[in-house]
Amino acid sequence: MRFGNSIRARLVLGAAVVLLAFLAGAGLAVQRAHADSVRAARFAKLQSTVYLLMAGAELDAKGSLVMPAALAEPRLSLPASGLYANIANLDKAEEWQSGSTLGLNPPFLRQQAAGQWRYDSLSDTSGQFLAATYGVTWAEQARSSALVFSVLEDQREFDRELGAFARTMWGWLGGAGVLLLLAQTLLLGWGLAPLRRVAQALRRIEQGEQTKVEGRYPTELAGLTDNLNTLIDQQRARQTRYKDALDDLAHSLKTPLAVLRSSLDEPEHLPAVVAQQVSRMDGIVQHQLGRAGASGAARFAPLLALAPVLARIRDSLAKVYVDKGLNIAVDCPADLSWRLDEGDAFEMLGNVLDNAAKWARHDVSVRVWREPQRLCIRVVDDGPGFGDLQAVLQRHVRLDEQVPGHGIGLAVVKDLVASHQGELTLSQAPSGGAQVDIVLPGN
Repeated sequence: MRFGNSIRARLVLGAAVVLLAFLAGAGLAVQRAHADSVRAARFAKLQSTVYLLMAGAELDAKGSLVMPAALAEPRLSLPASGLYANIANLDKAEEWQSGSTLGLNPPFLRQQAAGQWRYDSLSDTSGQFLAATYGVTWAEQARSSALVFSVLEDQREFDRELGAFARTMWGWLGGAGVLLLLAQTLLLGWGLAPLRRVAQALRRIEQGEQTKVEGRYPTELAGLTDNLNTLIDQQRARQTRYKDALDDLAHSLKTPLAVLRSSLDEPEHLPAVVAQQVSRMDGIVQHQLGRAGASGAARFAPLLALAPVLARIRDSLAKVYVDKGLNIAVDCPADLSWRLDEGDAFEMLGNVLDNAAKWARHDVSVRVWREPQRLCIRVVDDGPGFGDLQAVLQRHVRLDEQVPGHGIGLAVVKDLVASHQGELTLSQAPSGGAQVDIVLPGN
């Protein structure tokens, strides 16, 4: 699998790069700190050797330098021991060198200001050296001379110590890096396991082995799995609505088609009947298309202000039922918004209010209010009320076949409310008319 197509591969690669950069930076910093520490320790040791030489140095009556036959540092007497010393008597133009320089010509420094130390890394054909040099004005029995003490140490031992430390350090850092990378890979596999489970669940859903994403998932994925299940439920509900809409459309068109067929025997009435039934069929088709296109659960819908929707429905019904002179009262806060698809809102509220307007004598009222985690809608009319409450909610059933319409308005509302996981309740109003209550849960 290519890195660009795998989250796990990307994370492992990113972790490896970051870990490598961190270990390299940390290793170089530690290596430099160790080198500085070892170099400082070497120079301190060379400085101690200079003090040892100063303790043994003397001037004779002529101001010449006199050194003891043996020194406390045995390496200074051992030829080619790696530790070399030189004392330059500048006033007498004479030098003293330790026995370890036999056969060698180390690059001693022979000039240095009195009272000052100098530390260097020197090299010549014989090798590389760490050097400590100190200049002093030597006074003894009213005699004084300018002396320069210089001590060299072969740098190979210093380099070997640094090399041994570097090999050990990089070996441990490399091993630690490999272990950390393996641990990171295992942790990523464990952390990404819920994503793999989601992917497997989706494949099983595609193959028809299960109907939704099942199981418990971490908080970061719970919203994703819930939304996926909502989308799946919406899709199934939409397919169900399409099927029901087609069934209802076929059922609703039977009566107009039967009327048209029977009117063929009365040619003189045929144009009027055709115009009437075509208009009726057009209304049926438009209604069923609107019902089939309803969105259902509105978790992803934007907030919709309900007061303007109710105002438009009220104005439309006032024109349709102008002959009845209805008083349609709307009680809805202007700032009340709900996460609801606009098409669903018009379909749901329009059907309920249209049904109330059909049966009302004079008054229709609609009240919308919000309660904790739910939206409440109540529509009341002063008509005869409901006779058979169960039959009203069945598709293809009307209370009065003579009332214009195709008899499935409240059944459509029931389906829409169910798709929003809400409740639809029909009852008799205290005034004797019909009362419709809709409760939609929060989303």
